[in-house]
Amino acid sequence: MSNFHGAHNTNIEGNMNNTNIEGDVNNINHYHDGRSRNAVKELREHIAAGAMHDSAERCDAPKCHPETRVAVQDELGLQGGGKTAIMGSTAETSQKKGLLACCFFFSSFTGSTNRRFKRCLIPTLAYQFVQDDGLRDVGEHILSCVERNPAIFEKKLEVQLDQLLLQPLREIRRDAQSPKVILIDGLDECQAEQHGDISRTRQEAARANEADQKEILHALLKATNDPSFPFRIIIASRPEPAIQTFFTEFAHHTTRRIFLDDKYNPDADMLLFLEAKFAEIRREYQLSASWPSSDVKQTLVENASGQFIYVATAMRFIEGASAPPQELLDQVMALRRQDVSANPFAPLDALYTHILNSSAKPLLAARWLSLIFLSYHLENLESDKKLPARFTRLFLESSPGEASYVFRDLNSLVSIPPTDNHTSPYSLFHKSLTDFLEDRSRCGSLYVADPNELYFTRYMQIWKNKGPAAPLSQLEKENFLHQFMEHFRPLEEWGPLFISMEQKLDSYDVAWWVRSQNESFKHPNCSDQTRHIVNIDYLFTTVHTKASRTIVFHYMRFTNSISSATGIKDVALFVGSRQAALAAPYIPSPVPY
Repeated sequence: MSNFHGAHNTNIEGNMNNTNIEGDVNNINHYHDGRSRNAVKELREHIAAGAMHDSAERCDAPKCHPETRVAVQDELGLQGGGKTAIMGSTAETSQKKGLLACCFFFSSFTGSTNRRFKRCLIPTLAYQFVQDDGLRDVGEHILSCVERNPAIFEKKLEVQLDQLLLQPLREIRRDAQSPKVILIDGLDECQAEQHGDISRTRQEAARANEADQKEILHALLKATNDPSFPFRIIIASRPEPAIQTFFTEFAHHTTRRIFLDDKYNPDADMLLFLEAKFAEIRREYQLSASWPSSDVKQTLVENASGQFIYVATAMRFIEGASAPPQELLDQVMALRRQDVSANPFAPLDALYTHILNSSAKPLLAARWLSLIFLSYHLENLESDKKLPARFTRLFLESSPGEASYVFRDLNSLVSIPPTDNHTSPYSLFHKSLTDFLEDRSRCGSLYVADPNELYFTRYMQIWKNKGPAAPLSQLEKENFLHQFMEHFRPLEEWGPLFISMEQKLDSYDVAWWVRSQNESFKHPNCSDQTRHIVNIDYLFTTVHTKASRTIVFHYMRFTNSISSATGIKDVALFVGSRQAALAAPYIPSPVPY
């Protein structure tokens, strides 16, 4: 009998390991009448498709390497690293055995941004119930709920869970059978939405994230205590304080913890992984079968201190094309042995520091990575996805080709889409890199106190230059500007920086940007015409208000001094410099911003 028998909820704690690729998931539903199809469509609009285990977005997500992590997978009662690798393998195995009810893979650093937020969790689980032939009767009640109350998606999490999941289950009397599982991966990566508040401090953001994570846990606990709920829930998460406190104070009687420690023999798993990866390198570079020595592999395992991500990152670095594999292996082996008693992440920190310092511009690389992955500025406001890597590259470059130069030796940390891919974003191989960059005590001189500073600098430089630094064809420039203006935020949303930024904006060719906004409004791929109208409205308001203030100021100077010919001249010069912007047709906003 499985050790998991009788448990309703399991919490897995340890280190994360996750990789995602942009995409979607294909599902075929079995509801054919018009009302049901409409309800399915409504439900589909509120899910995070990339959070399902078999989504295209997760097609290259990590799975357990063959013959590794067998012990911990057996502990879960399922035959089959890190938690996400285990959860991915568990999901696949459970699905093959008909034991998987649904799942949700949170991700805060890669993939669609709607995988970060609690608002998509319950609808995504419900959508998978609807798509499951074995739960068709439950699915019909879910769709009836959506049809009766389309606003259910705006309710708090507990209400969504009750109406979309628990109530449909209460309506159905099901025969006793082997319980299915619900998998929730990466709960610690769930983030609170900011709703336009970009001035929130890191401490405030952390507290908001914890509040959403606890709300999810309380909702799931309510489900497991409901007699109509037949599922076991497996939650994989880092042991963050708020999450640990919840399980200690509220759920210790209904949960079982599995900590990924030495009990599951991670060293043996890592040796198997290293053997396989070094064998691939030997074949590619025609190296001796004895390369590298057993002592080298054992040292790498010891340096990992139980963290699978260490050996995975080290091997991606050694596989890189920046130098022969032996030279790159020597660099890793030369890293000073770290004392893990004070900082268990010390070996990983040393490896990250070494790899980042291998960049031609280490600090700039850290600034770019911090801006891309620790800030939401380079995310699409409408589609809940990170902006394409091509756009991000053009936005960040201060000179043509700078991105390739900066990221050239960072392929072991960052997944970089090929140059002919205009849609996929940059993504990280592991969230631990963002943890490293956020902590000054860990990343030292690579710490970036305010990633947004670079964003504002590049944003205003593009305004000044009317485009990116790289030379582009007319069509390429039009596409870039369209994306840029789709992403445009009125400066007043930037808080204290508004005044200084507004002064700079006023000195640029606003009339040209107004015309560009108007062209973008007509663009066939325009996703939000109202936003462009509001942007034009904002530009005019800013410039007209500044012009009015300046004219009044000079008029007062003139009336206070009969000989103030300079004042009249200044007014004339000001009006002349603003003539183009002030002469352009004013388009008022039809709705408040």
